Amino acid sequence: MRCVTSATAADYGWIRSSSSPFKYALEVGYTLTLVRGVSPTELLKVAGAEPRGTCEGLDELIEQHSEILFGYEDWPESFLAGAFTVPGEGGDWTLALEFGGDLGTRPSIMKALSTGTRAVSHSSNGGKPMDFFHWYEDGELRTTFEWPADRTGSTPDELNAVMREVGLDPTGDEDPDVDRKAAVFTLAERLTGVRVREELLVEAEYRTGEVPEEPAEEWKSITIDITDADGERTYVQLRPDQL
Repeated sequence: MRCVTSATAADYGWIRSSSSPFKYALEVGYTLTLVRGVSPTELLKVAGAEPRGTCEGLDELIEQHSEILFGYEDWPESFLAGAFTVPGEGGDWTLALEFGGDLGTRPSIMKALSTGTRAVSHSSNGGKPMDFFHWYEDGELRTTFEWPADRTGSTPDELNAVMREVGLDPTGDEDPDVDRKAAVFTLAERLTGVRVREELLVEAEYRTGEVPEEPAEEWKSITIDITDADGERTYVQLRPDQL
């Protein structure tokens, strides 16, 4: 894999600053997606978003996100995504940012966005974090992982050399002094040529859209499989009408 920058995790130390504009994203959860050659309007359309105009800067994006979030009495049925154009390797890219959303982790969306091009995303679910990285090429998920040593995709080992360079050891023997989240930002930059800076996020004009949550899949049965301390196993499958 040819890398397009020499970025290091140190270049992203700002994300942990107490005054970092990214602090809110790390607290509540975020997904950051980069797609080459697809405009912000096209990206939101592919995601099925209802257009909401623009936001002037990160503070306004967070404010509008909060308005949507607190507009629901129970579980939110949608989330706000903001997108803008940035220069990168091979031309213009769109950077999309959401808080508590999953646009950049939905396979159907990422496959469509990456057809004929490249798409990269990384995310966190906030408080008790699960952190994911996804690299798609021409509609194909090439490498994805939560932990660097547990990779899947059609080419799970293709990024191994680059991962080692940025501090993500594919064997799981990581340097404790390396910030894994900063290293993931770096890995994304190595693949896209897009340097995500504080001022970039703070000052951008975001084209926004409200993305509906994916409908829950209808379940047909539930399995109870329990083995007690004496080795006695209870195995039962129940249909919805039996509950």
